[in-house]
Amino acid sequence: MIHYSSKIIGIFCSVPLLFLSTFSYGQDIASRPNLLQQLDGIWTMSGDVRGKPVTYSLEAKPSLLGAFTELRMQDIEIPAKYAANVYIGYDHATKALIVHWMDSFGAKYSIPHGTGGLKENMLQFTFPYKGGTFRDTFTFDPEGGYWTFVLESQQPDGGWKHFAKYKVVRNISGRN
Repeated sequence: MIHYSSKIIGIFCSVPLLFLSTFSYGQDIASRPNLLQQLDGIWTMSGDVRGKPVTYSLEAKPSLLGAFTELRMQDIEIPAKYAANVYIGYDHATKALIVHWMDSFGAKYSIPHGTGGLKENMLQFTFPYKGGTFRDTFTFDPEGGYWTFVLESQQPDGGWKHFAKYKVVRNISGRN
C-alpha cells in the first residue's frame, strides 16, 4: 500500500512540473524580434526576377503560435505562375534566423533550410543549395515604411550575382 501511494504522489507532483516547463518554453518561442514584426501586414512586391518584371502579393503574419513569421507570396498573374510560403524563425539562444522556403517548384527545392541573422534594419540569410548558395537580404526603411528584398546567387569565384530584387510596399487597403 505504501509503495502504491508513493507512485500516486510522485505522479501528482510531476504533472504540475511538466506544465510549468512547457509554459516557460512556450513563452520563449513566442517573442519575435521587432524587425520580424515589421513584416506583418499585406504588401505588394514589385521588381524583377533575372531582369524580367514581376509583381507579387504578399501577406506576412505570426505563425505556429508565434514561433515563425510566415510570408505567403503569389504573383498577381491569372493563373499565377509562382507562389511561395516562407517561414522565418529566430533562435534567441544562438541569435540566428532559421528560414524554410517552400514554393511552387516543389518539395525537392525546399531543402535545405536557410540560416542567417539580423542587424539593425536588415535580415540576411543564405541557403546552401546543391547548385550554389543563395543569399537573401531583406532591408526595412523605417522612415518610408517599406522593405527591399534582394536575392543573389553565389558565383564560383565567391562573388554574388543578381537574381531578383523587389520593393515591398504596404497595401493601404489591407487587401491583396
